[in-house]
Parts: sequence; C-alpha cells; structure tokens
Amino acid sequence: MFWQQRALDSFSQDEWESLCDGCGRCCLIQLEDEDTGELHQTRVACRYLSLESCRCTEYPQRSEVQPECVSLTPQKLGELNWMPASCAYRLLAEQKPLPDWHPLLRGDHQQVPSVCEFAISEREINDTDQLEAFIIDGYGS
Repeated sequence: MFWQQRALDSFSQDEWESLCDGCGRCCLIQLEDEDTGELHQTRVACRYLSLESCRCTEYPQRSEVQPECVSLTPQKLGELNWMPASCAYRLLAEQKPLPDWHPLLRGDHQQVPSVCEFAISEREINDTDQLEAFIIDGYGS
C-alpha cells in the first residue's frame, strides 16, 4: 500500500496513474458562474471520454487536443478543489483514506461509480449554450 507509506510527490508515474479509479468525474464539463465564480457540474462529458470504457481516447496527448484538460500533478492538487470528494488524488492530498470500492483496494474497477452510466458526450450537444440544461449540481461533492 504505497499510497499510505509515501508522499504523493515521491510516486512513480505508474503509481501516480494507478490512483485514478476511472470514474470520469473530472471529464464532465463544468460551468462557472460569472458573477460568483461558483462551479456547476454538468452531465456532459468531454468529447474524448469513451462512454463505453470510461477512459480518455486521447489520454497521452489530452492536453494538446483539449487545452482545458488539466493534467494532475502533486503540485497542482491544492488548486483543484473542484475535484470530486471521492477522488483518490484529492483524498490522499487531504490525508484521508481511499473508499472501500477503490480499485487499489479491490483489485478491479467493477465497483467504481462511473459517470458513464448517465453522461452524454459533448459531441451530442449542438449548441454550447445548451449546457446549462444539463447541470447536475451536487453530484460527487
């Protein structure tokens, strides 16, 4: 259980990547209220999220094809308060335990609650002004 024994910034790339449970929550489009700065989660997923596998189809080059995509690093975790409360990266940064269903504990991804059960692809949205109709505030917080 390497994640309990070492600091996040000491993880190898493979160890770092293994923290991701594949829920897809960070791939959902968020809208920011211009007046308050408050973020609102939608059920619309980035065009590169496969709704079948719940994995990014462009993962190695995601930052190039989708500039808004945030590449997580230990140094950025303090800035990412928008990450879901169940996210292993956030939990470990806050020195909290992983949920019982996390793949590092269970050995598989079968029990991971995934956005792919209800998300729609941004490819299905013709007009980005329609995004407000897909707000699902409260999900994953």
